[in-house]
Amino acid sequence: MKKVMAFTMGIVFMMGLTVSGCTTALNSKREEIPVAGETSAAEKEVDLEKLDVMKDKFHARITTEKGDIEFEFYAEDAPNTVKNFVTLAKEGFYDGLTFHRVVAGFVIQGGCPKGDGTGGPGYNINAEFNSRKHLDGAVAMARSQDPDSAGSQFYICLGPQAFLDGKYTVFGQVTKGMGVVKTIKMGDVMKKVSILKKK
Repeated sequence: MKKVMAFTMGIVFMMGLTVSGCTTALNSKREEIPVAGETSAAEKEVDLEKLDVMKDKFHARITTEKGDIEFEFYAEDAPNTVKNFVTLAKEGFYDGLTFHRVVAGFVIQGGCPKGDGTGGPGYNINAEFNSRKHLDGAVAMARSQDPDSAGSQFYICLGPQAFLDGKYTVFGQVTKGMGVVKTIKMGDVMKKVSILKKK
């Protein structure tokens, strides 16, 4: 019976990464949070026209009222997914959107222009399933039952989610600000998503 319940819960969670607006507020203790929006002297905004996703060293910063979340990209494992995210970010697509779904111990999810988990950029991208694991802080693309239905929605894992491995495109990993990630609640705004390159 326990195995059946665990399997059922896994299916429910996976379906939730698609169009669910269902959420539970996080109760994690807030860790020390960096000042939002600061760019160090060793960083600069990426020029999209000159960006080579396979060669350049760059990362993303999500600025929120609660602090910054930074993550590195796995361009070698998901080049088209990374390029899509970077392009949307540089166009300002994510700026002002919310984290519309938060499930304690599972994920925070954002990137829906409708704010309810049913929207996207107006197109889909192909899946790039790879060997990267759904570790604590893994960043991956949300999708519907069609593997090639991701667009703009992404999620960040709150703890390891091994049952998702190989079924969703993992394209990054949080390197700074997991304390911020764990304080995010449904409706919190992504004030700006920046793509920064090391000088």
